[in-house]
Amino acid sequence: MGFSPPCLSQSLSFILFLFHFHSTISSPLSSNYQSLSLLQFKQSFSINSYASPEDCQYPKTESWKEGTDCCLWDGVTCDLKTGHVTALDLSCSMLYGTLLPNNSLFSLHHLQHLDLSFNDFNSSHISSRFGQFSSLTHLNLSSSDLAGQVPSEISHLSKMVSLDLSWNDYVSLEPISFDNLVRNLTKLRELDLSFVNMSLVVPDSLMNLSSSLSSLKLYYCRLKGKLPSSMGKFKHLQYLDLGGNDFTGSIPYDFDQLTELVSLGLSSNNYLSLEPISFRKIVQNLTKLRELDLGYVNMSWVAPNSLRNLSSSLSSLSLRGCGLQGKFPGNIFLHPNLESLDLSDNKGLTGPFPSSNLSNFFSRLDLSNTRISVYLENDLMSNLKSLEYMYLRNSNIIRSDLTLIGNFTKLIYLDLSINHLSSEIPSSLGNLVHLHSLLLGSNNFVGQIPDCLGSLANLSYLDLSNNQLVGPIYSQLNTFSNLHHLDLSDNLFNGTIPSFLLALPSLQHLDLHNNNLIGNISELQHYSLAYLDLSNNHLHGTIPSSVFKQQNLEVLILASNSGLTGEISSSICKLRFLRVLDLSNNSFSGSC
Repeated sequence: MGFSPPCLSQSLSFILFLFHFHSTISSPLSSNYQSLSLLQFKQSFSINSYASPEDCQYPKTESWKEGTDCCLWDGVTCDLKTGHVTALDLSCSMLYGTLLPNNSLFSLHHLQHLDLSFNDFNSSHISSRFGQFSSLTHLNLSSSDLAGQVPSEISHLSKMVSLDLSWNDYVSLEPISFDNLVRNLTKLRELDLSFVNMSLVVPDSLMNLSSSLSSLKLYYCRLKGKLPSSMGKFKHLQYLDLGGNDFTGSIPYDFDQLTELVSLGLSSNNYLSLEPISFRKIVQNLTKLRELDLGYVNMSWVAPNSLRNLSSSLSSLSLRGCGLQGKFPGNIFLHPNLESLDLSDNKGLTGPFPSSNLSNFFSRLDLSNTRISVYLENDLMSNLKSLEYMYLRNSNIIRSDLTLIGNFTKLIYLDLSINHLSSEIPSSLGNLVHLHSLLLGSNNFVGQIPDCLGSLANLSYLDLSNNQLVGPIYSQLNTFSNLHHLDLSDNLFNGTIPSFLLALPSLQHLDLHNNNLIGNISELQHYSLAYLDLSNNHLHGTIPSSVFKQQNLEVLILASNSGLTGEISSSICKLRFLRVLDLSNNSFSGSC
């Protein structure tokens, strides 16, 4: 059997009617008040490329056009049945301006998700009207240049599951507001208040937070005092970061009960200590840990050998400045999932760094200021092909073949300073085309700056200071349009300061002191300089007028050139950020 043509036609008409009826209910041309509210919100801000980070820029509101369905706009989500706007994701939207309490945003009463992170609201205070979003479950206002106190009305958001107010340096949270938040937001699973000033909040009040929390991040919140002794109650915690505070005393024993932890950060609590028994329990019980950061926690009583039982699932380990003494267990270096290892600033830490069987994922290594033996030779180079960050400042490099450094083609940051390395700067460095920072200072490098450095177009930081480099400064550096820090001081360079050097568009820090440079100082072509040191050379002539137009200048040192003359422009008195000025041992005249 089948439908006769008339029945088929009638059925199709009925289906089309139902479809039309459903579509007008589930996805209407959103009600005028919602579209109008969103367009008014859009008009209250400008689009500014400086309002969001470079790697996070998507001006979503540019797609918002009058007369179109707001439910189809970028960043807008509507309920399919009611047509109400329920989610607004405007993160990284390059919004710049003041978020006022009368903003039309606050008329969108059905919002459940609101993300305004990574914009610039020009030190706007967090409005109490956020507390009117009674359906809100997710609120993210991080990194948006907000200020003032967190309003107590935030605690009215009883359905809140995730709250992120982090990285707003001028936001503070009073004890009464925190207590209200803790008492009322019982469904909270994720809380990030990093960089919110909580200096008046007592650490023990953290224990009133929901025991169902899965993520708690209170990084650099100015919390002080002892860590609560019952942290073990948060048995569902997967992410805990209490770093950068002023906690004192010992890490409580019951941290070992946080068995679901994937990431633990307690770094930069300089008066916090970890006793051997607590560390042993943490190592034994926190088997799911992938990230552990105990940087600058006092672990001087912990034997490095006890680290050997750390979870093999670790991908990131930082024990920077922990006061560790003795031989570091070599098996840690060989953990199969290890991507980042920071053991720096443990001057008593010894042992060899292996040359083989290293993780294929190893991307960041910091052994600066340790006595761990490193052999920069072929075996090591071939085992670290994924390395992006290598910090070996003042380390224990036993042997090195620096020509092989060029094999680290993924390197972004390389620091080999203070290592008594003696050779010419290897031309193979030209292979490191992704390099942003190159630090080779305080070694014994000789010869000229190699031409190969000119191929490092992404370089923003170059330090070749305190070596024995010679010759004129040629055009090897002419291609560095992104360079903001250049230090060639304490070498044997001669000739004049090339004019292109003073025309680099992004340059903020230029240090050429204590060389054999001669001639006049050319005019600066840009106004970005904050630091200029040309002292202890053989320069002559007058100070170019452009120096006194560097409005961001903080340090100006032209001392001991003897040939510099002329009257000092009174414009120098208008450099409001200038804090170091040394023009001694020259022949200047004039005053403010």
